[in-house]
Amino acid sequence: MRPLSTLRSIAVFTAMAIAALSQTAASQTKDQRAIREAGDMWQRDIAADNVDAIVALHTSDAVLMFSNAPLVKGSQAVRAIYDEMVKVPGLLLHWIPTKIDVTSPTTATEYGTYTESYDSPGGKLRDAGNYVVLWKKIDGKWRVALDAPSTTTPLPATLPAEQSGMVTRAGSALTWSDFAPPGFPPGGKISVLHGDPFSPGQFVLRLKLPDGYQIPLHWHPTGEYVTVISGVFVFGMGNSLDSSTSRAFNPGDFVYIPLRQPHFAQARGEAVVQITGNGPFQLNLGVPK
Repeated sequence: MRPLSTLRSIAVFTAMAIAALSQTAASQTKDQRAIREAGDMWQRDIAADNVDAIVALHTSDAVLMFSNAPLVKGSQAVRAIYDEMVKVPGLLLHWIPTKIDVTSPTTATEYGTYTESYDSPGGKLRDAGNYVVLWKKIDGKWRVALDAPSTTTPLPATLPAEQSGMVTRAGSALTWSDFAPPGFPPGGKISVLHGDPFSPGQFVLRLKLPDGYQIPLHWHPTGEYVTVISGVFVFGMGNSLDSSTSRAFNPGDFVYIPLRQPHFAQARGEAVVQITGNGPFQLNLGVPK
């Protein structure tokens, strides 16, 4: 039989352990609630175009890892991403946490699902996927250290059969119409040489752009094959309008742009470029989320 003093010690230790566990659970619940509230405000700030608040929510060395896009790091790069994202016409972005796990007093992991929709020249487009966010507590406030969404929207599984008849177009007799997708400046012209750019299947089109025409930062869900027909076309790649990434292309030059790769361009003199790809040809402002 154990001495009474030993039993009392065990009881005191057990009570202290229970109290400590209860305090830890309460603290974690409080942190989980704070992270959920910060995520809700993050969504409201995106809807309100409040880029300053979004940047402030991230750590100074925060990392963004978007699907099929280069890694982004640091406050300046985060600001550039969201400056463009909030300009996307009709953007509706919503995510729901599946689990928030507070792994230490200063770190937490959140994962869940997201949905996104926005306007394009071909109508409303939608995306969905999963995400992981790593949180870090700094000066008593939770901040985003890493944001890694991953789309689950599949690419088209099949394409329509190719046409069996020959198709010809005389360059001097092309029909041009206005090219003015949401977020693009006026003044551009488009001529479709083959196929329907806004339906599944192969297409060939040409763009005629006046001197100085600026194509804003955007991306496509499929690859883009570009040949310069006339004039000079300046391409830049990356998640922001960084002129140091630009390069001038002359008549006869060719550029392949991978799917979901953000890019921008400018015409020097009147320029004509030919674009080939698999539809639908979607022009999405900003960078993929």
